[in-house]
Amino acid sequence: MPPVTAAALLSGVVDYAGLFPPAGLDMPAAVAEYARGRAGADAWMLGRFVAPASRLVELAEALAIAPVAGSEWRVSAIVRDESDADVAAIEAFNNTVARHHARVDTVESKPASLAGIDWLASQFGAGVEVYVEITPGDDADRWLQQVKARGLRAKVRTGGLTAEAFPAPDVLAAFLAAAVRRQVPFKATAGLHHAVRGAYRLTYEPQAAQAPMYGYLNILLATAALHAGEPPAAAAAILQQSDTSSLAFTDGAARWGVRTFSPAVLRDTRARHLVSFGSCSFTEPVEEFDALVSR
Repeated sequence: MPPVTAAALLSGVVDYAGLFPPAGLDMPAAVAEYARGRAGADAWMLGRFVAPASRLVELAEALAIAPVAGSEWRVSAIVRDESDADVAAIEAFNNTVARHHARVDTVESKPASLAGIDWLASQFGAGVEVYVEITPGDDADRWLQQVKARGLRAKVRTGGLTAEAFPAPDVLAAFLAAAVRRQVPFKATAGLHHAVRGAYRLTYEPQAAQAPMYGYLNILLATAALHAGEPPAAAAAILQQSDTSSLAFTDGAARWGVRTFSPAVLRDTRARHLVSFGSCSFTEPVEEFDALVSR
């Protein structure tokens, strides 16, 4: 069993997005990888299977070939801005749960305008959580205000396939602080398959360029610090931390540098603020965390 603080911070935290770059697996391979994760010793860290709404038919076909074992799969569907076709695809998929034993209970979308938030709220009711992708920056707080007013959730992109896709630490910290202040639950995605900040290859190509990438522990613990009342500057410092010599998870507390986090703070951070993060790999986040706690 993981330490109590690890379970509080990381249970069900990884939304598996193997269909997306840089992994870019085909549907059968992604389904097989997710099934392996669910059956493995680290299944406690695994969250939803992420797929475009436009590919839910493919997902149903793949699941017909490799039937779901155990509990029903939870799926997060990526919906294009104001796409009635994607809404219909989700409805059709959920109407045939008895055949494929998977259900869309989460939607993610990037509206082109604030009006798109209203459209999302009008399309999805009880039983489906909606995450609205918001770009960190000067306009983020206005978007968060609208998301909050419509009872939805937020999503922030923390990286990508180029160095320019990674928001600056102070910009990302400002977004996290605004989401915590407005009490808008959110998820993070892109460039988060490593546990701790460092210079990593941007893709899986052998000669791929490297760039500083955020670790998912940096994002989670920066959010926990904000939840505990620390200022955005403290969150920005945690986002940039790469020295793991003082990082430790025990039953009583998680520690990194001068900061200590109780299990209650970590649980509240996940329940009220940073719900999950998307990763194109499940193996990498798990193996890197296991290496940290087994030192």
